[in-house]
Amino acid sequence: MSLARKQLADAHRIVVKLGTHVVTHDGVELALGRVMGLVESMARLRQAGREVVLVSSGAVGMGMRVLGLKERPRSLGMRQACAAVGQGHLMSVYTQAFAQLGVTTAQVLLTQEDLADRDRALCLRTTLMRLLELGVVPVLNENDSVSVRELVEYNRTQTQKAVAAGATATAASPAAPSAASELAGFGDNDGLSARVAVSLDADLLVLLTNVSGLFTANPRTDPAAVRLSELATIDDVALARASGGSSGGTGGMESKLLAARLASSEGTAVLIAGGGEPRIIERALGGEDVGTLVGGVERRPARIRHIAVSARHRGALVVNEGALRALGDAKASLLPIGVVAVDGNFEEGDVVEIRDGSGRVHGRGLVNYPSDACRALAGRHSDDIDAILGWRGYDALITRDNLVMGAV
Repeated sequence: MSLARKQLADAHRIVVKLGTHVVTHDGVELALGRVMGLVESMARLRQAGREVVLVSSGAVGMGMRVLGLKERPRSLGMRQACAAVGQGHLMSVYTQAFAQLGVTTAQVLLTQEDLADRDRALCLRTTLMRLLELGVVPVLNENDSVSVRELVEYNRTQTQKAVAAGATATAASPAAPSAASELAGFGDNDGLSARVAVSLDADLLVLLTNVSGLFTANPRTDPAAVRLSELATIDDVALARASGGSSGGTGGMESKLLAARLASSEGTAVLIAGGGEPRIIERALGGEDVGTLVGGVERRPARIRHIAVSARHRGALVVNEGALRALGDAKASLLPIGVVAVDGNFEEGDVVEIRDGSGRVHGRGLVNYPSDACRALAGRHSDDIDAILGWRGYDALITRDNLVMGAV
């Protein structure tokens, strides 16, 4: 047993995310036996003194079942309606199932904006922490009735599948996802669970899905595919092994790997495992070699985690190769001379992305000047700030202590 596996036994605060194909059969019919087994596992953890937060997909599928729909609606409005109908039924299942085992639940519906705004994110953390102190299991989901990102992401995934299915042999392969597209793709419960785990300083994030972990190839099409037991980091090679989304949900292995990269880079270990396997959570916490484990690194200060994970960016500074090397290798501040373009409108103190000329995101930071001033200073020496603006704040557009580079 590896040291990382042994350490899972000590995980105290655990976020468990159940995917659509764990909660339902084929994205529609409730998988009651499977759900009850997982609820029993989480209830045992709670009764043993561990803190458990549940993030559950499946509201749209539940709504479809209640409304008698056989196929997932293509209309965004209809999917929002299904989510509105299904969320109450889904929560009722969890409330009754946990209550039978002596555990109280609380429903918490979120939007991405709740985690992007610092004040709202702190209020959310406070609420969740009080619930955990009271022995309650919070049940979270993105509020699809008012937040369309997850449902729009489903459209994007299905369109990509259709294009891939009809692609000719001469079609170009899709480029590897940039950090910008990775961040934009966090409109699903994988990303939501990762952000919640980071916000709560969780020890472990368990992403349960309909496959047993990350494989060397697609196990459905390649019988020689081998499950990867552990990953030190989520790199481009790992991401290349994952493609496509699930038929009834918005995620897929790529979504889970991106969520795992975000959470593990902020100190939370992540396990991707099969939700249909018996007693999967207990077996994982017991050190058994199940799923794919991504170890967490040392946690960064809360302010830096907010910049990296929670805060919504308001624009971007496009920098040259020399600036990227200085920011990455020399851990320098971002000076005006390294900036070649400014994207968006923002104010002093807002979070902006650091991008290269191709649009790839390399970091985020709190900017010292508003966007108009940054445009005027782009490509100029710091000594010229007074002459250009008529005033001087900082020599750098982003100082090093307000800058996060790498996995953001």
